[in-house]
Amino acid sequence: MRPLRTPGFRELLLVTLLTGCAANPSTNEIAPPSAASASSAKSVIGETSRDDYVFSWMFLANEVDMAPRGGTSRGKPVTTTSTPSDAWQRLREPGLSKQERDRRAILAMAGGYRASFDFLETVGFLPDYNPARPYRSWGTEYVYVVTDTPDLISLQHILVMFFEGPDGQVQGPAVVKHWRQDWLYENQQLNVYAGHGSWKRRSLAADAVAGTWTQAVYQVDDSPRYQSVGQWTHDENYSAWQSTTTWRPLPRREFSVRSDYDALVGTNRHTILPHGWLHEEDNLKAVLDQTGELASGERYLAREYGVNRYDLITDHDFEAGHAYWQVTAPFWADVRQAWKLLLDENALITKRVTEGMPLLMVMLNYAAEIQTYDQTAGRAFIQEQLAQHFSW
Repeated sequence: MRPLRTPGFRELLLVTLLTGCAANPSTNEIAPPSAASASSAKSVIGETSRDDYVFSWMFLANEVDMAPRGGTSRGKPVTTTSTPSDAWQRLREPGLSKQERDRRAILAMAGGYRASFDFLETVGFLPDYNPARPYRSWGTEYVYVVTDTPDLISLQHILVMFFEGPDGQVQGPAVVKHWRQDWLYENQQLNVYAGHGSWKRRSLAADAVAGTWTQAVYQVDDSPRYQSVGQWTHDENYSAWQSTTTWRPLPRREFSVRSDYDALVGTNRHTILPHGWLHEEDNLKAVLDQTGELASGERYLAREYGVNRYDLITDHDFEAGHAYWQVTAPFWADVRQAWKLLLDENALITKRVTEGMPLLMVMLNYAAEIQTYDQTAGRAFIQEQLAQHFSW
């Protein structure tokens, strides 16, 4: 079955789904799958009552609307698994070295998932603070292993979505390249977010990164998002990686509706479980001065907690995603290589303010038209677009 290719449909997906982000509360965001996870009407976005939300924001019900941003569209029901995955079994094998057990924890994030994204502000730091509306969305996505070496593992997320129309008919599949995460062992060179659309190189001493893994997160167009160093720990029934504090730009769910802060400053924890994995975020919403430093005085607006849950599913048709990745992988490999050279050779890169289509849409549209990849033309196109959208 071929994926939906219409530009309007693809743009709707990008607005509502990319990086678990919403563009505008008035857009038709997508609710959780109907039969698989909704145990009552309150599970449906748009019908959720205020008192379903924790941290006691229900006491502000007369002052602020705490219903989550979201719509009422539904997806094809999915079935989660209760059987520990093969990757989990490999992770628990006795006698592994620490590095190899770490590697297997990272590789356990590959596979097909129902992914859900929940974000809620937990505390405000300003006298007149009112909490922003919580955010909730979901998607079905496949995580591919792009690179698997002793010191580098690269995982590519691709959304493969089916939707239930008003008449009950299933529409789709729609395929959209999503984010990427690279894991590097004892990595000493980072490209960290420096505020105001800039990333700069940072070097770490060898003893500071001994036994650690760097998680490098890249956006849909393979441009950098954030990097952070952390350690994996392994217990009998879970494995977890905890990051150091990292800066990152506003996610799409925020930057299109917020202009009162400039960066997220927080930590990440990835927890591997028998039936999937969990990504937790603890973020401060920070205001920066013109130089990219934290502003003096009221530098933080609020703290936000995020839970991104990846539940393994057994009956979802990911074939359209597999086909898309097989056809477009050579192009995206060239995109990754171009970015690697750019980041390796320059101490600072900055996103340009440009008119017209954003880089992610330019790249996705190009990939969507590929039938047989012309590498010479593709590489020229990539270089032209990077120069147009970034300076260094």
